[in-house]
Amino acid sequence: MFQTKDMDKKYVIIEKSYVDSVDFQKVIETSKATLRYNLDGTQTIVKFIGDVPDFLSGDKIYSHSEIIETISNPDNGWIETNE
Repeated sequence: MFQTKDMDKKYVIIEKSYVDSVDFQKVIETSKATLRYNLDGTQTIVKFIGDVPDFLSGDKIYSHSEIIETISNPDNGWIETNE
């Protein structure tokens, strides 16, 4: 079972080209080196708790369960298929 702290987190998928705009003081990740990228390296996920940071305003916000569903689907490019 997920801990309550995971349920409080919010997630945004951003393009790799946008990483330089991330204010690491306002997200859970501490640097570019701590970001998780999709398989082709074109997108990453940033996590935050509380209000949406200004630099993420207008982006789709995912709940914990939504981001798990998204990255668990091989069609979305975050995991390889087991064929």
